Amino acid sequence: MSVNKVILVGRLGKDPETRYTSGGQAVCHFTLATDETYKDKSGERQKHTEWHRITVWGKQAEIAQQYLKKGSQIYVEGSIRSSEYTDKEGQKKTSFEINASNFRMLGSKSDSAGSSYRSNSATAGSSGFDSGASAPAEHDQSGPEVTDEDIPF
Repeated sequence: MSVNKVILVGRLGKDPETRYTSGGQAVCHFTLATDETYKDKSGERQKHTEWHRITVWGKQAEIAQQYLKKGSQIYVEGSIRSSEYTDKEGQKKTSFEINASNFRMLGSKSDSAGSSYRSNSATAGSSGFDSGASAPAEHDQSGPEVTDEDIPF
């Protein structure tokens, strides 16, 4: 048995970009920043930001394009995908992205809080907004409150 599941909570680094396949299916890409704060050996507070490339498909992509914007905080569930390419110097590189199966918009009521969208290969595009049943409630209570100073962009 194997599992390929990723759960992230972070903020968008830029506005989503949506394109359409030749078959008319929407594909939306955006970057998501997650932060880790820790104290180093000297007791200084340090912050590490990790950037994730997120891809959403179909109706979910259209919803992401409509409601998400740079700085939006979201909860994302999905799976990791890797691809190999050759850079300009001829070096072989590996790129990773998250293929989202579910996302939930977090934040204030004016930011569409509490709305989520869930899909899988069997129901992609046929589901609509879910009133919060898809993300565990404990994510709303984790860690200290995030302020504008915590946003890495």
